[in-house]
Amino acid sequence: MAHEVEAHGDDRSYVPSPGLAVAVHDPVKVPDLPPHRERVTDKDPAKMRSAVRTVYTLFYISLAGSIWAIAAYLLFPLEDGQLSSIHDNNMFIGLGIALALLALGIGAIHWSKAIMSDKEFIEYRHPTRGRDSTRAAAVKAFADANEESGFGRRPMITGSLFAALIASILPGIVLFRGLAPHSTPADPEAGDPVALLSHTMWEKGMRLAHDPTGRPIKASDVTLGSAFQVIPEPLADITHHDGYLEQKAKAIVLLVRMRPEQLSPDTNRLDWSYDGIVAYSKVCTHVGCPVALYEQQTHHLLCPCHQSQFDVANGAAVIFGPAARPLPQLPITVDDEGYLIAQSDFQEPVGPSFWERH
Repeated sequence: MAHEVEAHGDDRSYVPSPGLAVAVHDPVKVPDLPPHRERVTDKDPAKMRSAVRTVYTLFYISLAGSIWAIAAYLLFPLEDGQLSSIHDNNMFIGLGIALALLALGIGAIHWSKAIMSDKEFIEYRHPTRGRDSTRAAAVKAFADANEESGFGRRPMITGSLFAALIASILPGIVLFRGLAPHSTPADPEAGDPVALLSHTMWEKGMRLAHDPTGRPIKASDVTLGSAFQVIPEPLADITHHDGYLEQKAKAIVLLVRMRPEQLSPDTNRLDWSYDGIVAYSKVCTHVGCPVALYEQQTHHLLCPCHQSQFDVANGAAVIFGPAARPLPQLPITVDDEGYLIAQSDFQEPVGPSFWERH
């Protein structure tokens, strides 16, 4: 049932929705609004021009911030693996993106508050059923919005806004470049992710060491139920060398100790473990996040990024989440001094499996 709005002179009123116990002939009065206060930009054309200049200047600053973020990514490359270059890269890229988004937001707010039409009105309820005039009303609404905002009449604002909006997404697009391996003429296989991740620093006889201290680990020091990150012992001595972070990202291992009888012989390579101590790659097989959470009672490893779960008691098999394959296991044993050592490198590529493996 449609209702008509009753209004007599200054007695503005509305009729509530059907079902409410209010008679049509006894409308509810709308409180009087306080006097409208004109803005300075409405009274002074010079102030309006100044506000327009401020808005498109902010949009151009946003554009400059996006361009600077891209330039910083190119000026401070990450290929060398140096920690100092990573700090510079993150800081300058972050500053550029922050400036772009901040200037864009401030410009949009200032535009709406100082330039767009500043009229106060009461919007009464209308029937919700569709009408033939709906299309025409929508077109008129857009036309009114364009007229009130001055969007079509202020090319400096519209041009700078579109430029800032387009530029604001460019840093993210450019940063995706760093997610893919880079091939060089000297290494034609460098662009192949399988070739890159099929081999790590682990070699036969290499000791397992605490990260970041680099102290070798004895099997007798690993307590039941413990889980911690380890790296190859030589990796602790090259923290300032080129390629350190790439080598560490591929070689990090999570060491876990369980009771030997808890390791299922049907799903585990028992000859790759020692007295219930097992070592699995810490790089999630979904998209490469660090698998960092261990639940001692259930023996489950959890990746915090997308909640993939792996069962250590059953060969780190995937039991939940988007990961496509188990975590690769590092074969380990002990040397004559009781230190944990690797039997070999991983027998399969580590990391995410979004490509077809050999």
